[in-house]
Amino acid sequence: MPPHTRAAPLLRCLRNSSRSTRPVRCVPTPLSRSFSASPASASAPPSSSSSSSTNSAYTSVSPDEVSHFNALASSWWDPQGPSRILHLMNPLRHDFIRSCRSSVLDEPPPPSTGLKYLDIGCGGGIFAESAARLPTTSSVTAIDPSSEVLSVAQAHAKRDPALRSKLNYLNTSIEQLPVPSTPQEGYDIVSIFEVIEHVSNPAEFLDRCTPFVKPGGWLVLSTIARTWMSWLTTNVIAEDLLRIVPRGTHDWRKYINEEELRGHFLQKRTGWAEPRCMGVIYVPGLGWKEVNGSEKVGNYFFGVRRIAEST
Repeated sequence: MPPHTRAAPLLRCLRNSSRSTRPVRCVPTPLSRSFSASPASASAPPSSSSSSSTNSAYTSVSPDEVSHFNALASSWWDPQGPSRILHLMNPLRHDFIRSCRSSVLDEPPPPSTGLKYLDIGCGGGIFAESAARLPTTSSVTAIDPSSEVLSVAQAHAKRDPALRSKLNYLNTSIEQLPVPSTPQEGYDIVSIFEVIEHVSNPAEFLDRCTPFVKPGGWLVLSTIARTWMSWLTTNVIAEDLLRIVPRGTHDWRKYINEEELRGHFLQKRTGWAEPRCMGVIYVPGLGWKEVNGSEKVGNYFFGVRRIAEST
């Protein structure tokens, strides 16, 4: 339940006392949207036909979001800059992916090398670069709609010639990326880190992403639960008081609860199984730590596996 509106005057003072590049609502209000897609999208199975960007005017790209992250482009690779908490979170991203893949008990087990990644909303490339450096990785395709942010990612990757053959950046949205012609041509891991809470219709956005996961592969993401505590920690403490996150980064109304994601994949869609979740908390001075149950109040990772086709 959102904080009581009696807190509004104090928080307005907090926000008005500092500079901002875009307006942000101080106090959470009841959500005007729901975690759902349009009727046509909701009824479609997770296949290439349900996500063809050429047949829909829908776009997940928000000009306001692109403008906000463009302003952070030059400092993306500064480990002490505005993106510091993303740098600190990156090792846990890999830990979570490994835990998802190691949980599979298939016979024979899925391949552990030659893995293909698709990183959606890659930003400056913090995760994409680190994934490309793994010896188990065959290739990483990283996409972002912001040409300004992507130019930073490309320039940084050029510093390491070893990345040239494994990492490919594309200035595009998921709607404009060609869907694999066959399921087996998809990706072993499709990552959507710190992205879904910045789109207006998360269900429809996910429907555009899922056809890129090959059967047996994983879709992994990170986001924030929509709770009173997350509003306090991300909007008030992280943005307004500690300033460890640039103001205007978060919109509490767009946060997504873990049970909404679980319901989306297991109840409203077919072809998905084995959901996994890992709650994490940022501890100043120590970084991100896994904390069981914290997915109910704040940041968390979520993964779900596309069911392998029977042979």
